[in-house]
Amino acid sequence: MEPGKRESWRTTTLLAYQSLGVVYGDLSISPLYVYKSTFADDITHSDTNEEILGVLSFVFWTLTLIPLIKYVSIVLRADDNGEGGTFALYSLICRHANVSLLPNRQVADEELSTYRLERPPQAAGGSRLKEWLERYRSLKTALLVMVMIGTCMVIGDGVLTPAISVFSAVSGLELSLSKNQHEYAVIPITCAILLFLFALQHYGTHRVGFIFAPIILAWLICMSVLGMYNIFRWNTQVYQALNPIYMLKFLKKTKKSGWMSLGGILLCMTGSEAMFADLGHFSYSSIQLAFTSLVYPSLILGYMGQAAYLTQHHDFDSSYQIGFYVSVPEIVRWPVLVLAILASVVGSQAIISGTFSIINQSQSLSCFPRVKVVHTSEKIHGQIYIPEINWLLMILCIAVTVGFRDTKHMGNASGLAVITVMLVTTCLMSLVMVLCWNRPPALALAFLVFFGSIEALYFSASLMKFLEGAWVPILLALILIAVMFVWHHTTIKKYEYDLNNKVTMEWLLALSDKLGMVRVPGIGLVYTDLTSGVPANFSRFVTNLPAFHRVLVFVCVKSVQVPRVLPAERYLVGRVGPPGHRSYRCIVRYGYRDVHQDVDSFETELVESLATFIRLDALFRSSDAAGAGNDVDYDPLRERRGSLENALTVVGSNPLRRRISYEYDDSHSHDGASSLEIRVESPTVSGGTIELAAAPRPVKKRVRFLVEEESPDVEDKKMLEELHELCEARESGTAFIMGHSHVKAKPGSSLIRRLAIGYGYNFLRRNCRGPDVVLRVPPASLLEVGMVYVL
Repeated sequence: MEPGKRESWRTTTLLAYQSLGVVYGDLSISPLYVYKSTFADDITHSDTNEEILGVLSFVFWTLTLIPLIKYVSIVLRADDNGEGGTFALYSLICRHANVSLLPNRQVADEELSTYRLERPPQAAGGSRLKEWLERYRSLKTALLVMVMIGTCMVIGDGVLTPAISVFSAVSGLELSLSKNQHEYAVIPITCAILLFLFALQHYGTHRVGFIFAPIILAWLICMSVLGMYNIFRWNTQVYQALNPIYMLKFLKKTKKSGWMSLGGILLCMTGSEAMFADLGHFSYSSIQLAFTSLVYPSLILGYMGQAAYLTQHHDFDSSYQIGFYVSVPEIVRWPVLVLAILASVVGSQAIISGTFSIINQSQSLSCFPRVKVVHTSEKIHGQIYIPEINWLLMILCIAVTVGFRDTKHMGNASGLAVITVMLVTTCLMSLVMVLCWNRPPALALAFLVFFGSIEALYFSASLMKFLEGAWVPILLALILIAVMFVWHHTTIKKYEYDLNNKVTMEWLLALSDKLGMVRVPGIGLVYTDLTSGVPANFSRFVTNLPAFHRVLVFVCVKSVQVPRVLPAERYLVGRVGPPGHRSYRCIVRYGYRDVHQDVDSFETELVESLATFIRLDALFRSSDAAGAGNDVDYDPLRERRGSLENALTVVGSNPLRRRISYEYDDSHSHDGASSLEIRVESPTVSGGTIELAAAPRPVKKRVRFLVEEESPDVEDKKMLEELHELCEARESGTAFIMGHSHVKAKPGSSLIRRLAIGYGYNFLRRNCRGPDVVLRVPPASLLEVGMVYVL
């Protein structure tokens, strides 16, 4: 749902209904295991009922304070152009303060339509917190590491939540089978369901997604009915436990064991983060409506119903632990069991999809090794499948299930992952309040202290269960953080190496005059991370092979700190050298949720963008030569720049209005850049037609554009000649020139640095997808240039 658009109540209601299956599956099935995890070891259910009423009081106020007040009322408002999640908060902070460690940031990125600021830069400049964060690189690194921790815990949750959800649902068999039977049945059935669940990921959720919402809706209604039945059947006074005094009585009686049992209580919040992470698929009002009108009341009724039953039942067989199914009447136990298993599968699907999404975002921001991303739906944006991650999650999930074999250890592990993500969100949210919303620092501090103290209490209780299962998310997080940090750090160092070793423009211009240097037909796309200058891999290429293409394009595919980039603003095109050299620079910008194009559409759009740029450039040069133009807004700063050789033009699908932003070789400087509006009238159809045909393929694709052939203007003749050369080059074929890198640590580097760069990064690079696979470069057209980076 696009931000800023008001939606009708019918649309809101429909989106609220659809969000049940995508957003609330994980949160809705938490009653299956909360009480069972809480009473697993630390506390016992006594005849006084102080324990069960205290736990109910904790559950009620936890659901009220964290999901309802923190997320629904506050955090959901911190959307990034309608997108939510950890990276959305980080993206917002990076746009309002220069705290991003990504090196290829440009002034032109701030002109994007989706580069929305919550307040004007003049107001942001006065923030002491902003200046403090921008001044120290260590604080920028600490902020990125905190985001990485949250990301790693979300991935850990993708391992643990399916295991505990499906296991808890299947464990209802213990009340219908003998002890020997259910011990040998629960684990195999759970593993079989998990195997089936992960095997279906390849087909995408859109094929069965239409049944997700009805399943969760039926589950919530079932839980509400069972809750009301148990309340009226066993204890109508159970509502008194909503009084917070029962929490104090609980802690007073249970002391340390009660505090440690909070690690089980916090599982009632499992899935709250999904409300924010999946905000981009729905809208704030629809998610708010679904939670407040259905999910929240159903959860409260479900927990109250279980507590009402338990207040009248204290003598349990040792093989039947306190759990959800003991409060289900025997006559409906089997239907409820089947519905619970279906609901657990839906809830697990939501967290698996969220794991794929956040890994894709991490990869876009150079914080995760390159992996293959498959888009499972052409109509629904954001539904992706990552094969390597899917099978890794499946192996780990089954290993956790087989290794732990009980809800207690799984709950301890899952609880720590859940509460860590919430703590990271609270910290980032406090920064958003100050930097983006321009709220007083005291208000942000109050938010941090209030919600942070509650979550820190739960975090400390979970951390005490380290030896009882909580070590699993910590171990996973340490491994993932090491991988992400090594990849991100080395990527930045490689960029700095390229920046320091790029060749001069004079060297490029002198190439054509060298004896033996040949310009061969075709288009050469030289891929580089640099947004300015000539990369060293190109100089290495022409040194070993003294030839390069007649049309040379330096292509930089970069990610910007926005969720999506509009197609009309995706390409930044400019010249490298004078027009006669036929060398260009094209910067292709993607948001962290954008879908990369296939190579055919990319080639076509790239050539269209070059053709449009050539026409715009000719129009500007002719009007500039005349001194003024009817269709061009004159820029007085143009006189100080001298030429357009370093200018970059935003080229999109609509040529009627373009924006030109000047970018010099010193792309990090914000002082030497300004913008210029150009209005281009539609061309008349009095000229000929130039066809840009792709290289011979089974299906021949053509790109058409019109030019005026008869014009006395010299610039128009030069433009026509340049367009003809572009047409001929496209017909001759396109070659993709990419660097094949090997990284070595500098002599004298520390042992950790040598291990991280020399072994860790190179191992990841060899065993993960190459840039040619990620960018979908056809192998037959690929030329790789070996590069050794000494970092």
